[in-house]
Amino acid sequence: MKKGKTILEDRRFELTIERLCHQLIEGYDRFDNTCIIGVQPRGVFLADRIYERLTSILKLKDIEYGKLDITFYRDDFRTRIKPLSADPIEMNFLVEDKKVILIDDVLYSGRTIQAAMTALNHYGRPKQVELVALVDRRFNRHLPIQSDYIGVVVDAVDEAYVEVQWQEETGNDKIILYAKKEDKYK
Repeated sequence: MKKGKTILEDRRFELTIERLCHQLIEGYDRFDNTCIIGVQPRGVFLADRIYERLTSILKLKDIEYGKLDITFYRDDFRTRIKPLSADPIEMNFLVEDKKVILIDDVLYSGRTIQAAMTALNHYGRPKQVELVALVDRRFNRHLPIQSDYIGVVVDAVDEAYVEVQWQEETGNDKIILYAKKEDKYK
């Protein structure tokens, strides 16, 4: 595997998530009428960490937390060469008139978040939706979608690829920038 440029790892990775949690606490206080929703599959790693840390800091056990699959809401799901497989949806509540904190790992074109917003509508009409992204690619956005809470901004050309590695999968937390997506596999 070819080496990319490490953007964030170890302690700084952990501090970035901690900062995001404190920003959410500033904005939501006790999280009344608020739910946290992780976008399957990759956003759930960040959502799990944020949910666990918030409940620990605030000593709350009643923040509603769900995991939303967007597979069949994507605008490209029929154009994939290999069939897509859906992740389990874990949402036992409605979002009707609630403040929703939508969480994903990387915000790039905006298409994933568009699909998540469409899928979210099946659970009611939220009062408000805010987006948390660990990485905001900023350039080459295809849709007018922006993150409200950002871990790190990565300015990269369209051919570049940002990979978030999670301890739960790889044994370490790291954000890597590759010059091209293919470089990840060399």
